[in-house]
Amino acid sequence: MPRFDFNHLRTFIAVARERSFTRAAAQLGVSQSALSHTIRGLEEKMGIRLLTRTTRGVSPTEAGERLLASIGPYYEGIEAELDALSDSREKPAGTIRITTHDHAADTILWPKLSRLLPTFPDIKVEVNIHYGLIDIVADRFDAGVRSGDQVAKDMIAVRIGPDQRMAVVGAPAYFARQPRPSSPRELAAHDCINLRLPTHGGRYAWEFEKDGQKLAVQVQGQFIFNTTPSMLRGAMAGFGLAYVPEDMVQEPIAFGLLKPVLEDWWPTFPGYHLYYPSRRQASHAFTVVMNALRHPA
Repeated sequence: MPRFDFNHLRTFIAVARERSFTRAAAQLGVSQSALSHTIRGLEEKMGIRLLTRTTRGVSPTEAGERLLASIGPYYEGIEAELDALSDSREKPAGTIRITTHDHAADTILWPKLSRLLPTFPDIKVEVNIHYGLIDIVADRFDAGVRSGDQVAKDMIAVRIGPDQRMAVVGAPAYFARQPRPSSPRELAAHDCINLRLPTHGGRYAWEFEKDGQKLAVQVQGQFIFNTTPSMLRGAMAGFGLAYVPEDMVQEPIAFGLLKPVLEDWWPTFPGYHLYYPSRRQASHAFTVVMNALRHPA
């Protein structure tokens, strides 16, 4: 059986995952021609085509997909162990990739990380805004940030924020032409600004709770957005009611720009949690970031 150069297999993994010689070459710090030569040599040695090349990009063949699925996790384990060994250095270093959505990024990540990173110049943090519950392992994120009730059971979760309450608000201009609702069921007669989440595939149902009674209301209106700041902007412009985290509207309410309604129905959800795979070997840099984000008990 022929012996394989493990660097060649690492090159194949990079190209197969990135589906691009250009991006893989940039990631590995080599030229595209060298990368292409390495892949051709690996395919010749194995006697089978691993990648399909087209003018639009590159994709693994069936054999390539099988090889990627079988050896990819081993390389991740090797890289994690090497990262752990390199963390014996005095200064933590590396890039930490986190997926979250804009509210958590603005209210939790930015305030805490902007204080942390000047002290650790060798740590880089990449924050990716995404409203869907993506697979952080498949998409190669180090961690995700979501509400505590959205974290999968097989993940390690660390609380990084307090419990949060959702609020329903509208502009004075809206209430000048519409009565204030007295119960969630009356929202069916109101213009409401919807949120569409990619994970749900549809409009988010507004959730309410009072005296142990829970309601989920599907609302209607002219605007549908996929971010909460856009919903809030629409509400302040008088287009309808918005259902957003309470801390986003405290200042507009205080200045009279928005009016709260249905306050006794506003529900409270578990605060934001940082979550990551239980099998992950946490690097020194990741531990520093996690501890900085951790919410005090």
